[in-house]
Amino acid sequence: VQLVESGGDSVQAGGSLRLSCQASGYRYSDHCMAWFRQGPGKEREGVALLTSDGRTEYSDSVKGRFTISRDNAKNTVYLQMNSLKPEDTAIYYCAASEPWSCPANWTDGAQYNYWGQGTQVTVS
Repeated sequence: VQLVESGGDSVQAGGSLRLSCQASGYRYSDHCMAWFRQGPGKEREGVALLTSDGRTEYSDSVKGRFTISRDNAKNTVYLQMNSLKPEDTAIYYCAASEPWSCPANWTDGAQYNYWGQGTQVTVS
């Protein structure tokens, strides 16, 4: 199982970015997929969740600005980030649960078994 994130960049406040998380070695649509982030000097934070049946959840800090989605044909999960703020600056990670086993607390990173290497987002 391998997750590879891409799409991180440096942008100005108010701008947009789309992060991608491509999965290989398994069918990601069977898993709960989440995006986490860790800013400088901050704890890791759950940002968005996409369950195998298409349900989404967002942290209050990004609700209304970020959208998680997937492309089954490409085995890829996306995080569309709009109206970016300096406080969104962080390394963004995608994570996957075991198949058919969505974490009870989706914001708890310890409940995900598979992680990507992260992609840097800087908002100034």
